[in-house]
Amino acid sequence: MLLVEDDQELGTMLSEVLRDEGYAVDVAADGQRGLHLGLARQYDVLVVDRRLPVLDGLDLLSRLRSRAVRTPVMLLTAMGTVHDRVDGLDAGADDYLVKPFELDEFSARLRALCRRALDVADVLRIGSGHLYVSRREVELADGERIALAAREFELLWVLASRPETVYSRAELRRAVFHETPASSIVDTYVYYLRRKLGRQVVRTVRGLGYRLGAL
Repeated sequence: MLLVEDDQELGTMLSEVLRDEGYAVDVAADGQRGLHLGLARQYDVLVVDRRLPVLDGLDLLSRLRSRAVRTPVMLLTAMGTVHDRVDGLDAGADDYLVKPFELDEFSARLRALCRRALDVADVLRIGSGHLYVSRREVELADGERIALAAREFELLWVLASRPETVYSRAELRRAVFHETPASSIVDTYVYYLRRKLGRQVVRTVRGLGYRLGAL
């Protein structure tokens, strides 16, 4: 999860509550940092304050949506008029929670957003084939199904979730291998995927990293 909140006290409290509930939480204190993290890393859900320094929450959300980031977003704000809520939803928010709020409601709404994200993303297209998230397997165009190991699946899922994005090796290490020290670990698992699914499944972008290919 990414939490973008400039109120340090509230941000600390929410991040502690969320970690107690099992979320891995990144925290950004301004909209520019939130935009950078939202574009560079893969999250299951984003929680964004509307009034942020450097870059407003609505601007942040609009820029993410314009870059094809479809991660569910909850807006937090003290601006609770109907017009404010409509603006937030029209900007691309999936939910809108007005401050002050009860933590139980906040947690319940987040769980609903996470469930929605899993339902939407269960099948991802890879060229003429499909990645089935719940089964962790790939179905080729001829109907053959190939099971993936956990790390193979996570790497392919990150690439398939944003098929136009080029990821550096460092970004993939953070997203899939959680800062595994060996710098060659990404190349190793790209090799495993290509051996199972064909060389074209992951494209190398010279000097930058990797992006999704096709089956």
